[in-house]
Amino acid sequence: MAAVSIRDVAQHAGVSVGTVSNVLNRPGEVSVESVRRVQEAIEALGYVRNDAARKLRAGVSTTVGFVVLDGQNPFFGDVVRGAEDEASGQGIAILYGNTDEDPKRERMYLDLFEEQQVRGVLISPYGDIDPRLERLRGRGIPAVLVDRFSGDGRFSSVSVDSVNGGRMAVEHLIATGRRRIAFVGGPFDIRQVTDRLAGARAAAENAVEPVDLEVVATDALTVADGAAAGARIIARPRADWPDAIFAANDLLALGLLQALIVEGGRMLVPDEIALIGFDDNAFAAAAAVPLSSMRQPSRTIGRTALRILLEETADPELIPRQTVFQPELIVRASTRPKA
Repeated sequence: MAAVSIRDVAQHAGVSVGTVSNVLNRPGEVSVESVRRVQEAIEALGYVRNDAARKLRAGVSTTVGFVVLDGQNPFFGDVVRGAEDEASGQGIAILYGNTDEDPKRERMYLDLFEEQQVRGVLISPYGDIDPRLERLRGRGIPAVLVDRFSGDGRFSSVSVDSVNGGRMAVEHLIATGRRRIAFVGGPFDIRQVTDRLAGARAAAENAVEPVDLEVVATDALTVADGAAAGARIIARPRADWPDAIFAANDLLALGLLQALIVEGGRMLVPDEIALIGFDDNAFAAAAAVPLSSMRQPSRTIGRTALRILLEETADPELIPRQTVFQPELIVRASTRPKA
């Protein structure tokens, strides 16, 4: 006869698997009625919690792997720092790998962490890696997506609502009187880029007055790529310039600022072109023209992701959770209203 599982208990009690898990691990967070139903189901089915196996598994390793998309981006540095802050109090060490938006390097780090039998993996992925993460889970190594929403709910994720952030950024530009807006970003294999563009398009389409939104693609989310995009924009006839730019992240925005700040002795940002980024990294406020940006709670993202991962290593039957934070619009001089 097959052993009774936590899912059997949930079905018998008429509650979710997550509720059963909370009753077993954090009963104070569950209603008295739910606790009663779960306990009755456990008694009726004869469910026996395998604490020995759970504790053995949780003790396999004191390390967690963290794979980030772009180690040069201060945003990811802050996310890792948040995870480290949480890990230090749990006796956990974090092994860090930077993919630099390279799928081969991403696979290399995941292979390495699998060989090292880390307790779990935090990852900000490039493209679709669900099959690879399923393999890790089959080996007893759970994964949590970081700065990436798990649309199908197969894995827990901690992210920021990039679609809403893109919408808010472009709505702000429109409110300053801008009507010819360029979205600068890429590559579009990165989900955060496509989400921010989707939000930008929604804001342009829903504007009361007509708004033109063009896309200026970049090969990467770096300062150099932003500067190159800015050079291409000001090489056009002045009549074809946008009057505002939404950059997919702050590194691009800082590169754009380098290219656009002065032309022919005139300040282009914000006098001719408003500019807003995404992340609100440590350099945004200190830029030559202080940069407006969509702020992400970077350290909170890291702490939350590590906490969820450790909960899943302690109880593999927890259902995946999607935690989504909302970005905050930070307004500075680079989006001064149009005169």
